[in-house]
Amino acid sequence: MRAWIVQQPARFGAGRSPLIATELADPTPGPTQIRVRVSMCGVCRTDLHLAEGDLPPRRPNTVPGHEVVGVVDLVGDRCELFHGGERVGVAWLRMTCGRCRFCLSGKENLCSEARFTGWDADGGYAQFTIVDERFAYRLPPEFDDEHAAPLLCAGIIGYRALQRAELPRNGRLGIYGFGGSAHLTAQIAIAQGATVHVLTRSARARELALELGAASAADAYARPPEPLDSAILFAPVGELVPVALRALDKGGTLAIAGIHLSPLPAMDYQADLFDERTLRSVTANTRADGAGFLRAAADAGVRVVTTPYPFDSADVALADLAADRVDGAAVLHLARTR
Repeated sequence: MRAWIVQQPARFGAGRSPLIATELADPTPGPTQIRVRVSMCGVCRTDLHLAEGDLPPRRPNTVPGHEVVGVVDLVGDRCELFHGGERVGVAWLRMTCGRCRFCLSGKENLCSEARFTGWDADGGYAQFTIVDERFAYRLPPEFDDEHAAPLLCAGIIGYRALQRAELPRNGRLGIYGFGGSAHLTAQIAIAQGATVHVLTRSARARELALELGAASAADAYARPPEPLDSAILFAPVGELVPVALRALDKGGTLAIAGIHLSPLPAMDYQADLFDERTLRSVTANTRADGAGFLRAAADAGVRVVTTPYPFDSADVALADLAADRVDGAAVLHLARTR
């Protein structure tokens, strides 16, 4: 099968691409696994962190991609949930132990033995991928393949970040950064009655935020027009943490949505955290998060903004993401070539 691998992490624009096109053997599913013929794969910032080395590779020559949509074409002999020909989604979380205190208490995202698609195992920048059927998703018919792909990480992790931010009913939410994940999260929050203020350096992203219903959109370092009850930091920029904290009202919560964040600057306790402001991280997601978000996105009629790329241009898509040239979410079309 045709695939892209991260052979040696490197910065895009540093003279060579860390993403290499190659041919690999078609994978064979195990007893409880399904094989998916990939039609679309979203291009996530986590893929970029892996390619550029911010996220240390866990295995050599990994195929990235964890926003995978396709059709089941082979099933293991113990599979019961899916059958050949069904449309499925494959997301970031691909396996947990099922036995530890986190798994048993509904916090499987914190499982120490958790494994992740496109990091611990090959993902969707390929013609086929395999996954345990218990970690695959049925997708809402309201979304075609291209627009379903970004839901599987950008959407799910944003949904968890929104929960971690503890936004009160009809509250005031600040969103810092406005890419693939943030534009979906904003719509869910607005559908729930929130007033959303977007802070991002991209003028095009600010225009999109207003189109999608944000109450205001300004530069990432600007002060929102009113104190915030909650905020979510999607941009992987550590120096924005004190900026966002200072925008919170008393008792407000800031959730950091990304898996990678540049170093934090020195912060002032009185100015940044006092008055019971809370700073939280977001770690992966549970399958319940995924199922809950997919239902919420369908019910809210979420508009998924995508920038499509042919499969042969996966390296271009990641380079564009690194340079903030992507509107909404980038998506690879496996059937398209340059």
